[in-house]
Amino acid sequence: MSVIVTDAGFGPDDWTQGYTSLEAANDAMALDVPSDAAPADIPLCAGVRMIRIDFPSAADGRGFTIARQLRLRGYTGRLRARGHVIADQYAMARRSGFDEVEIADDLAARQPQEQWLARSDWQAHDYQQRLRG
Repeated sequence: MSVIVTDAGFGPDDWTQGYTSLEAANDAMALDVPSDAAPADIPLCAGVRMIRIDFPSAADGRGFTIARQLRLRGYTGRLRARGHVIADQYAMARRSGFDEVEIADDLAARQPQEQWLARSDWQAHDYQQRLRG
C-alpha cells in the first residue's frame, strides 16, 4: 500500500486508472516516468491526466528537474512524486511542480503526517519570494 501526501496531509490513493510506461505512452491517461528520463522525451499528449515520477532514493533529485521541465513545457495535469521522498523535501517537491507525493506505508510510519504538514505551507518559506518582496 501507499499513502498520498498533499498540503492537507495524508490520504488514500484515488487514482484507479493505472499507469503506462514511457515505452508504451501512446494514448495513455497516466505515465510512469523513471528518474533517468529526459524531460523532452516525455510525451504530453492531450489525454495524459497524470504523470508519476520515480524517486529511487532521497538523494536523487532528478525528479525535481523533470517536474519543473514538464510544467515549463505546459503540462497542467496531476504530477506525482513516488518513492523515496522525505518530509524535508516536500516544499521542494511542491515548488518544482508536484501536486502530491506517494510514499510507502513504512515511510509514513517513520515520518508521520505532522512532519509533512509542518512543510505544507511551502509558499511562505520561499526565499525567492522574500527577495522579491
